[in-house]
Amino acid sequence: MGTLVGHVAPGFAFLALGLWHLLNHIKVYTQRPGSYKSRPWFPVGRLRHLELYLIIVGSCISIAMELFIGPKKGQPLDDDWTIPSDHLHNFEHASISFTFIVYAALAVVLDRFSPRAKLELTFILAAVAFWLQLFTFHLHSTDHMGVEGQYHLLLQAVIVVSLATALLGVAYPASFVVSFVRSASIFFQGLWFIIMGFVLWTPALVFKGCFMNREDGHVVVRCHGGDALHRAKSLVNLQFSWCLAGVAIFSVILYLVFAVKQSEFPQYATVETKEEDDGGEDLESQKNLDESRSFLRIGESFPKMELER
Repeated sequence: MGTLVGHVAPGFAFLALGLWHLLNHIKVYTQRPGSYKSRPWFPVGRLRHLELYLIIVGSCISIAMELFIGPKKGQPLDDDWTIPSDHLHNFEHASISFTFIVYAALAVVLDRFSPRAKLELTFILAAVAFWLQLFTFHLHSTDHMGVEGQYHLLLQAVIVVSLATALLGVAYPASFVVSFVRSASIFFQGLWFIIMGFVLWTPALVFKGCFMNREDGHVVVRCHGGDALHRAKSLVNLQFSWCLAGVAIFSVILYLVFAVKQSEFPQYATVETKEEDDGGEDLESQKNLDESRSFLRIGESFPKMELER
């Protein structure tokens, strides 16, 4: 992951996943707000588990890139089969990808067996994946003090939101707001990964007063003096605040588009449904009443027949 492609590729994956969840949660909620229930993933027609399979495939590719394709020797180990210090971050990133494989694979299994707590357990598995992601980036083996460290620090704040809302999905499955924020945070993760990749590994985008330097087998951004580093971190903070505002605006506009579309004829649809439901109940009640009257007539006819005899 310590390259431009290593950040942009997973960034697009998170971006697409977050957007997919935003669209589906908003669509389901605006169509059926009264019966809305949060989902950790969404089926795709006949390819019901396509989302989960794509997570598995993407995570496998990420692991292959980190452990076998990226390293010059085709594998990240030393000759004595120990992990060298310059490949620790490869194993850390691969561990994150492996946890997402566990989440997606077990989500497929839970959906096939369909136990009562399948949605709750799937949310817990998603929370485990986010927790390991947070744990790894918090105790990352790469630099925590420079510009890259500032990007990772702010990334952890977004992951905390994803983790918290995944856990809240268990306690509040009918809360659209929880699902909305979780989807937006996943989208934000992807956007932040992409920005991080371009800024940290594109020489033309490196902050003024800073430079790219190769250390321990990978490139990091260093700055000339404390003032340049402070300026660079401040610019990272500004980027984060602008991105946060942009994601919030985009998410709310997306919701409003669906809400306006679904509310073109809301009253008529609601009235028709109400009338149909009431009509069905009236017909059923009338049918039961007629049957009761017929039984009463039959009962009344018995004594008359006896009298005639």
